[in-house]
Amino acid sequence: MVSRVFDLPFKLTEAEVNPKAYPLADATLSKTILDLVQQASNYKQLRKGANEATKTLNRGISEFIVMAADAEPLEIILHLPLLCEDKNVPYVFVRSKQALGRACGVSRPVIATSVTIKEGSQLKPQIQSTQMAIERLLV
Repeated sequence: MVSRVFDLPFKLTEAEVNPKAYPLADATLSKTILDLVQQASNYKQLRKGANEATKTLNRGISEFIVMAADAEPLEIILHLPLLCEDKNVPYVFVRSKQALGRACGVSRPVIATSVTIKEGSQLKPQIQSTQMAIERLLV
């Protein structure tokens, strides 16, 4: 029942992405992450926006953070990686805020989102495998 709305090729080339947007997910990992974000949205395990993502980190209920590398200016979300490292939460950048917004189930671009903890969630195995993939990017 999950619709695949982000099979579109990413528009930005490697040179156009801000080097501060690290770690940047490749196309296959981005697709996996966006699929999981969409499922998390359906299961009410998603917070959208930089402010909401910051709140989930401060409250300790964030599984991982996804940010858009094409946020303009990028500095409006660059406090999140620092907070993630303090709280030991994995974080990753995807190329497109439009694709992230579609995955979140909204019609607007989304520059940051947080997948949150929920007891007894059916998404737990997928969340854990995605966390491992994100952590491998950081090493």
